[in-house]
Amino acid sequence: MRGEAPQSRSIVAACGGNVSEDGTLRWGSAAARPHPHPGRCDRPLSTAGAVARGLLWGGAYTVSEIAIPTEAIGSVPRPTALVEAIARGDDADSVEPLYEAAVRDTIEQLEATGSPVVTDGEQKKFHNFWTYSVQGLPNTSGDGFKIPFAAGHTRRMLRLTGGPFRYMRYADTFLDVAQRYAHVPIKQAVISASALSLMYPAEAIPGYSRAEFLDDLVSEHEKEIRLCLAKGAHKVQVDFTEGRLAIKIDPSGHLLTSFIDLNNLALSRFSAHDRERLGVHTCPGGDRDSTHSADVDYADLLPSLFRLHVGNFYIALAGERDRTRILKIIREHRQPEQRVFVGVVAPIDPRIETPQEICDMVLEAARYIPVDRLGTTDDCGFSPFSDDTSTSRETAFAKIRARVLGTALAAKAIGG
Repeated sequence: MRGEAPQSRSIVAACGGNVSEDGTLRWGSAAARPHPHPGRCDRPLSTAGAVARGLLWGGAYTVSEIAIPTEAIGSVPRPTALVEAIARGDDADSVEPLYEAAVRDTIEQLEATGSPVVTDGEQKKFHNFWTYSVQGLPNTSGDGFKIPFAAGHTRRMLRLTGGPFRYMRYADTFLDVAQRYAHVPIKQAVISASALSLMYPAEAIPGYSRAEFLDDLVSEHEKEIRLCLAKGAHKVQVDFTEGRLAIKIDPSGHLLTSFIDLNNLALSRFSAHDRERLGVHTCPGGDRDSTHSADVDYADLLPSLFRLHVGNFYIALAGERDRTRILKIIREHRQPEQRVFVGVVAPIDPRIETPQEICDMVLEAARYIPVDRLGTTDDCGFSPFSDDTSTSRETAFAKIRARVLGTALAAKAIGG
């Protein structure tokens, strides 16, 4: 953090603290400003961590009434040793310690950025964010739905070959591991029902109709969300990256409408209180520094997106050419109770944003979204597919650190 010290120290001074030469924030009276989670973390906070937690947690460090939440989308590039072990097909007993170490290191580094909410970086979602729950099912085949990316490569999903449909693993198991190491709230991402609906082939499966499959799918999706909520997930984020892709596949909008309706079948089963902890993430995809549907106009998606029965929306925005136009569409269609986390970091862009650039984006968004309904996030995960090494872990954490600091700067600017 030494490269950001001048800017960080100015904020710290405003908060009544000082920064030592090693970059550690120290307060004149520690007893007067207790840690938001006393007894849970004895590691010294980095400058970024202390500054951001003071401005974002809304606790004893706060310098104003304004608090702008900031959260990651999910994935962080895996350590090289883990990627190589999976590629070699190492046995589970050999890979498990690497998973554990990757989760622990990811959470420690995310907390060091000052992130008030963390994820496990999806370190254990081997293969990808889309099929983690069904990878290895005996009633599937690898020749399913193709996702073409702008860089020229494709990713292929699984195809269902028979019923009944059941998940092989649920995301709450990832939460179990993350909770062993986290000292702040944990967010858990899950795949949408609509994404998994593409597993059912065009030709009917003998003895297992599409209607039966969709009933089973919605029940499994609901079960996964409830398991995560019951185990204390701060938020459960439903990944809906196929939203814009649906319009690309079917410009008439019928496919998108069917996706929205299917997801709402599951989401409508939750109480209004639960929905405050549920969110939906949309982006044009991100893999090997390319997208699958960035050419689709947000105007064709956003009106339908805000029909989803959740309280939080994570919308990729940093990589868009005309953010102001999109913010106006958001303002027009967002419901009063819905919070929008705008993307202020572009994971597929190798350049690391500065905190001031991010602050400026937040202030721009605040002109169209009420501050008490505004949050910040990354446009996408940094490595949704586990073998994607186009972005380094170091770059990902640097971008996240910039997001946290930039959001804090904006909160301070708005709060006066």
